[in-house]
Order: sequence, then structure tokens, then C-alpha cells
Amino acid sequence: MALLASLIDFLGSLYIFGGAALALQRLIQTGDLRRGQVLIADAALAGLSFKVAGTLLKTLELGTWNQILTFTVIFALRTGLKRVFTWERKWG
Repeated sequence: MALLASLIDFLGSLYIFGGAALALQRLIQTGDLRRGQVLIADAALAGLSFKVAGTLLKTLELGTWNQILTFTVIFALRTGLKRVFTWERKWG
């Protein structure tokens, strides 16, 4: 189970990195800063969702306070970023 949780966590990091690379490529090609921001925001939210899932699996397996705190921090970060990105899309 720990290997699966680590793999899911790694995929989240890879998704965020890939989204940032794609946004940079599009920014260089088109110069459209707004589109780059949207690509990074979408990648960050999706990647953090993977990281929440991976951390939750680790938390369920280990059950230590450190794992629970890690899950809480990542979940709060994801939730906060989602709200900021949603607000930015609406008003930006």
C-alpha cells in the first residue's frame, strides 16, 4: 500500500511539473500570459488532488499524527489554491 501511495504522490508532482512546462511552452509560443496562468492553475489543482489521495492512503496505513498533519496541510493548500484560482478566473 505504501508503494501505491508513493506512486500516486509522485504522479501528482509529475502532473504539476508537466503543467508548468506546458504553460511555459505556450507562453513562449504565443505570449499569452493569461492562458499560461490558467494552465498552471489547472495543473496545480489536479496535481494537488493526486497528492491529497496519496497522502490519504499513507495516513490510512500509518495513522501517525505526522501523517495526519501532512494530509491536513496538503488538503488545506489545495482547497485554498482552488478558491484563489476560481476567484481569479471569475474576476481576472
